[in-house]
Amino acid sequence: MNLIFFDPNPIALYPFTLTRPASELRVGIMTIREKWQHWLKCETSWLAADHLRIKFGFNKNGNSLYINGSCLPDEALISAIEKLRQGQKLINKNTLIACHTGGDSLTAETESKLDAIAFSGEIGIIRNLWDIFLLNDAELRKDFSLITTGRKSSGNSKWNKTENLFIEESATVADSFINTQHGPVYIGPHAEVMEGCMVRGPFALCEHAGLKMGTKIYGATTLGPHCKAGGEVNNSVMLGYSNKAHDGFLGNSVIGEWCNLGADTNNSNLKNNYGIVKVWNYEQKKMVSTSRQFCGLFMGDYSKSGINTMFNTGTVAGVSTNIFGGDFPPKFIPSFSWGGAKGFVKFDFDKALEAAAAMYSRRNLEFTAADKSILAAIYAMSDC
Repeated sequence: MNLIFFDPNPIALYPFTLTRPASELRVGIMTIREKWQHWLKCETSWLAADHLRIKFGFNKNGNSLYINGSCLPDEALISAIEKLRQGQKLINKNTLIACHTGGDSLTAETESKLDAIAFSGEIGIIRNLWDIFLLNDAELRKDFSLITTGRKSSGNSKWNKTENLFIEESATVADSFINTQHGPVYIGPHAEVMEGCMVRGPFALCEHAGLKMGTKIYGATTLGPHCKAGGEVNNSVMLGYSNKAHDGFLGNSVIGEWCNLGADTNNSNLKNNYGIVKVWNYEQKKMVSTSRQFCGLFMGDYSKSGINTMFNTGTVAGVSTNIFGGDFPPKFIPSFSWGGAKGFVKFDFDKALEAAAAMYSRRNLEFTAADKSILAAIYAMSDC
């Protein structure tokens, strides 16, 4: 089976889907793609936006099963999809979940000819930015079970006595408080928890990620691969390769890859009047209601904040923004913006590339021509 992810409405998840397909978002411990691969044991490719195809290729050879990349798999959904036959599609409440096209490409015309099969069960779908942290609790628990069932946790006898705690053999956990009464805690390969940390599950510290001394973590929180965190973090997801290494509060937020939050960066996640938070909608080009009382910061890849930066509730920062200075910046910051509350200018593209390449170099990784091409396309879209 050739598994191909499609995004029915990628603009709904901007700025994160400016730089990746929805299936590459991390919710719980694993990315959405990794979850599907765990269940279906298939090779995968993407029917991605044009500017992403240089990095996320499309392979339509063979027997093709298309999966909505925003959908989160579980046993019931997998069972329904495995029963699909060629020429059928799976629908849930008018949302296309999957379709079996044989060797045909997925187009509007192709889909219209498929026989619809209804799935009446509940499905986790990332429709909005805030769904990433809202669904993180449930996904952490599901992923923890998938990853740890039948395996033995490492660590000394003290940690082995703790239920719902799994420490990979190569991980390091110093003297800290880890509370698993409210949810599981997963410490990934080569991850490090320094002295004096206080962690309340559910929580995932992924491969090569780390907690600085005295960090306070409230669930449900995920730190993706190679992330570093300090200060206080609550119900947030850092996708990978990003740092919040110093004091400051991050709550009900999602941080992309290759971001850096300067010392004492704080975000508000609750309005002073306890009202419903609004966020910027890229498709409607206006602020829209989240229907949520708690909602923090959404920061796209390659973005940075200076020391003592303050973010208001529901702030959306695009790709490769550089935010600094006193007072609160606007609640919507377009990609490649440089500045703060006093105003923004457009980030010079060559300097943005230099900064990105330097970040990759620190991790001994290559900033590729494909990465440059994607940023060039986003730069052309930016209206800063």
